[in-house]
Amino acid sequence: MRTFWGLMRAYWFSDRWKEAWTLTLVIALLTALSSKAGVWFAMASGEMVNSIAFFHDAANTNPLQALLTNAGILVLLVVLKDAGFTGVRNLVSTTLHRKWRGWLNSQFNQALLDGNHTHFHAQHGSVAGSIVAPDNIDQRIQESIKDMTGGAIGLAMGVLGVATSLYFVGENLIGASVEVKGLEFLGSYGSAVLAFLAVATYVPLNTWIAVKLGGMLERLNIRMQQAEGSYRAELTTFLRRSFHVAASHGEDVQKTMHDRLYVDIDKTWGRLNVVNTSYTSFELIYNFIGARIVSYGPGLVPFIHNGFDLKGYITGSEMVAQLISQCSWFIHVMPAIATLRANSQRVTELANAVENVQQPQEFYRQTGRSDFSYATQNPVFGLTIQKLELAHQGEDATPFLSAANLRFRRGEWTFLKGESGCGKTSLIKAINGLWPYGRGTIVFPEGVTSFYAAQEVKLQQVSLKQLVCLPGSENDHSDMQVAAALHKAGLGEFIEHLTDESREGKIWDQVLSGGQKQKLVVARIILQQPGLLFLDEATGALDPEGKIAFHEAIKGNCPDVTVISVMHEAVPPRSLSGEEFYHSVVAIADGVATKKPLVPTLPRELTTILAQPPRPAEDKWLRFRRLKQK
Repeated sequence: MRTFWGLMRAYWFSDRWKEAWTLTLVIALLTALSSKAGVWFAMASGEMVNSIAFFHDAANTNPLQALLTNAGILVLLVVLKDAGFTGVRNLVSTTLHRKWRGWLNSQFNQALLDGNHTHFHAQHGSVAGSIVAPDNIDQRIQESIKDMTGGAIGLAMGVLGVATSLYFVGENLIGASVEVKGLEFLGSYGSAVLAFLAVATYVPLNTWIAVKLGGMLERLNIRMQQAEGSYRAELTTFLRRSFHVAASHGEDVQKTMHDRLYVDIDKTWGRLNVVNTSYTSFELIYNFIGARIVSYGPGLVPFIHNGFDLKGYITGSEMVAQLISQCSWFIHVMPAIATLRANSQRVTELANAVENVQQPQEFYRQTGRSDFSYATQNPVFGLTIQKLELAHQGEDATPFLSAANLRFRRGEWTFLKGESGCGKTSLIKAINGLWPYGRGTIVFPEGVTSFYAAQEVKLQQVSLKQLVCLPGSENDHSDMQVAAALHKAGLGEFIEHLTDESREGKIWDQVLSGGQKQKLVVARIILQQPGLLFLDEATGALDPEGKIAFHEAIKGNCPDVTVISVMHEAVPPRSLSGEEFYHSVVAIADGVATKKPLVPTLPRELTTILAQPPRPAEDKWLRFRRLKQK
């Protein structure tokens, strides 16, 4: 689906090809019947005009009956054509539109939300380089796919309509053709040749004009989609950070940003309106001349020379008008073609972006150095990091963080320490395959699951049970297990709402406070029982007591978990009894990460003294001196 035609035909060659082809063939049949009904309509129009023209003719014994009969037949044909064939075709085509869009939507969702984290990598292209990250992915999936599929089906039906009309109308024009004075060498095909010549001259010339105007429409449509998408994305981001805008009284700044983004929409919209108006005026004039002048011209000469009677002249002219109308589908749908091309370009760009990042390191190597190696080892040896260097984009970028050899044993708790911006979070991201540039080897304990708890918690719009069961399914755990995890995490008050997706009209992301969201993370950890736990400032919204409870809940319920944690604090929290949660610290200074025990081992003599029952200070000091002399 990386090219226009590949995108167009993918659905018809997918596992749902029977559904696609069945609907397509039904549409083709109804289109052919509609074209045939158009021929019947033209013939009935000629009969009715003829009955009007000879209404007062003495030979016409039942003029009113003939007129009413022809009018009734014309109405029935209109109902059959428009309400029957065309109406049913519209229902089938909209069904095809719905099915095709649903299939494409599922394909892009599966591709973006795969285990490769494609949705993450696809947004990290190099704007300065040859790779450009796709803007407004949500708009491309929602609006561009919908409009593209609908536009493509409409255009396909137009092409099919032209083909069937050429066959049925052309057959009747040739059958009713007569000799034309001055064109006797054409024989009885004279009037048909004139009709085809008029269509072949008038339609292509105006199609060329339509193509030029359509090119302008296409460029403006693409620009309009980009502007609309950027404005909508900013509005969505603003609503998510509404509290921070209010707290900082940043409404004026936000308003200025919105106004600036909308100016782009307004200017593009203005230009688009001018071109659309010009195209509408061109199309109206084209339709009038085609239906009232060009279509009646070819039959006029044989009519003047009595080659046609009035009925034959009207019938032939109506058929030429229909042929012009059908062959003008390109002109009529040029705005739709411009929109189709704009939408398909944005969809194929997204498809290419998805395909480009299937091998993330190969993708990032186009804009920098990316040589990370991931392997597994016996769980006894824990997690090992060797010769790690992290850098930013660019082949010659200097590493901002290096770690020669870091080992984290099973059950060990390690605290990451360093100044803000030194690379603590980047180190955790690199271990989890979410940092693009650098090199090094990361060896995971085999068969051990990992859990990444980020600083900012954004909850999905699902039930509370599903939130606790993430990343698994709510069917993986019983209600009792989930309730127990919530209780241990300090969220027992919400147990009765396990199956609810909202509470009092608000989704859980709006119901839970920042601290409660981080307790929900604890519930997930307790339920999932990971072997590796990465805490990226996961206690930032908790008070000191809450941070202690957070750690105690994990310590008490996940005894063998290996924890690597980043926190704002210079010193990690301790339990209420003063016991250390953490065993070691990774200190990052001057771009180098080194690991050491959190508390240096005390001399054996001092450990022995401290283990003795309390004595007066003088006795303890003398005992220490004696031991030291020995």
